[in-house]
Amino acid sequence: MIESLCQAREMKKTFELIHPKIKYPRLVEAVRRDVKKYVKRECRKTLPEGFDFWAFDCKFGPTEADAKVIHVAEFSQYITTAEKEELTSFYIEILAKPAKRQKKQGAVAKGGQAMPEA
Repeated sequence: MIESLCQAREMKKTFELIHPKIKYPRLVEAVRRDVKKYVKRECRKTLPEGFDFWAFDCKFGPTEADAKVIHVAEFSQYITTAEKEELTSFYIEILAKPAKRQKKQGAVAKGGQAMPEA
């Protein structure tokens, strides 16, 4: 059961931005909303034991073959760029996976004193 919880969940989709009745800016906003909704939904899911947060592996590009790796926080910028270039479609891939935070080396607490090791 734990193995099924630890498997990555994914959204792989090519968004078409051509519709006979819906205007281009509304389609772009709908894509942006879908991406945010997916990320929020994945973050709400319970984490498997021993993990701290959901990490996202993301890709964006005009096609699946041309997609490049990006950070989840950069989706809005890339969608805006696609809108300015007036792309008729683009590919988005988001893989959600549980992750554990790494402690920073030499972390400093408030007041300038080194943090005690736990």
